Amino acid sequence: MVQINNKNYFQLFALPESYDLDADKLMIEYHKLQLDYHPDKHSSASEEQKMAAQVAASYINDAYETLKSPLKRAAYVLTIKGKDVERVDQGDLSMEVLVEQMDLRESLSDLPKDDTALQALEELKSIVQGKVQKKQLNFEEEIKSDDLSAAKQTFHELQFLFKLLTEIEEGEELRLGY
Repeated sequence: MVQINNKNYFQLFALPESYDLDADKLMIEYHKLQLDYHPDKHSSASEEQKMAAQVAASYINDAYETLKSPLKRAAYVLTIKGKDVERVDQGDLSMEVLVEQMDLRESLSDLPKDDTALQALEELKSIVQGKVQKKQLNFEEEIKSDDLSAAKQTFHELQFLFKLLTEIEEGEELRLGY
């Protein structure tokens, strides 16, 4: 059995180290690796080989979940390029971004808590999705140009936007009675 956990996630799936990736290729490579390393396939192997298959399958799953998620993928790209995404530096979030976030959150919290807010929620969701798409393009360009400080700042902005999208979706579910 080939050792796989010494490869980074992009290498594991034979993908270029880039934020922008081919989601179909990721899924195809994931399924190939799952077939090769699934613990059931190694049920007659030695205990050591079974354990290695289990570790490999877990690593493959973690890698897939990371690269599949745009936000986790952005964090991973920054991490393999040497940036600490857990640490937020003072310059990582501008006052303009913070004010915009407060305004968007206020727009969300001001909406009525019944189904009359569904249209406004959909409009707010569309606005935030547009901002996410723009920030994702910015992030990709910053990574390509090796402007890691700007990419880290954009990553933190994306964190806010994805969290807001989640809150909007939760608001829709609440109002629809899910």
